[in-house]
Amino acid sequence: MATVELRFSAQPEHVRTARLVAAAVARRAGVDEAALDEVRLAVGEACSRAVGLHRSHGITAPIKVVLTEEEKSFSVEVGDEVPGPGGEAGSATASGTRGATPGGGLDEPESEVDADGEDEMGLAVISGLVDDVEVRSAADGGVIRMSWPKTPAPLTP
Repeated sequence: MATVELRFSAQPEHVRTARLVAAAVARRAGVDEAALDEVRLAVGEACSRAVGLHRSHGITAPIKVVLTEEEKSFSVEVGDEVPGPGGEAGSATASGTRGATPGGGLDEPESEVDADGEDEMGLAVISGLVDDVEVRSAADGGVIRMSWPKTPAPLTP
């Protein structure tokens, strides 16, 4: 199982680098050429979401991306360090966002409601691009895990 780990500061300009690295590693791992655009877009969306979460919560820790070639699949985990709802360990809410109240609340600042809307949109885009996606949230941060099947090697006579 080969693994590539990438860490970058929560700056939007680094998302492009993460996308390019993910596509290159996916190609080398044997992901079908037709799926490489999906890998690139989904990783870009997950990284942009993590950057936005870090910046909106004032977190200076780097974004962590782990790219893993497994026997039959290629997976990407994008991690942030924004605590889940109430600072408790747990899974994402049904909508896929952490602590988002549908429609926001009267006491929430408008920027928080906007951030929740962008968060939900990003997760919807990722879900549309990736068949196998999991969103986890805990007290120490969240992770989006995505995976794609590898193209079976052709049989040699």
